[in-house]
Amino acid sequence: MKVVLLCDVKGTGRKGELATVSDGYARNYLLPKGLAKEANAQAISELKNAESSRQHKMDVELAQAKGIAENLKEKTLKITAKAGQGGRLFGSVTSREIASELKRQFSIAVDKRKITLDTDIKAFGTYRCEIKLYGGVTATLMVMVSEE
Repeated sequence: MKVVLLCDVKGTGRKGELATVSDGYARNYLLPKGLAKEANAQAISELKNAESSRQHKMDVELAQAKGIAENLKEKTLKITAKAGQGGRLFGSVTSREIASELKRQFSIAVDKRKITLDTDIKAFGTYRCEIKLYGGVTATLMVMVSEE
């Protein structure tokens, strides 16, 4: 019997897949527990529509990530920090501060966990950081740290 899985079933398949299972397994376990529904024309049509919708969403997110990467390519983020003796910073500039400054200066929201710093920023100067925007799409951003 062919069924459309409504959630992940160990040993059978993942949510949204079309699976061929034995009649008894489908009637006695999958269908009564609401883990699957019978694969009729309507269910297969809904499955195809959901897949095309998911693909469209992924394409839109990829296009947005490429646009943001192109926008950030030429930009330099300016951050001011307090300094101690010898031009050393009190603490360091973290990825959280970089994410908040990106939002403030360029109106680009990026999760702080997606920002990768080459080295710790503990002194004034210009540093390079990488931002992972989407699977396979990264942007390189220059961060200039200056004194307040």
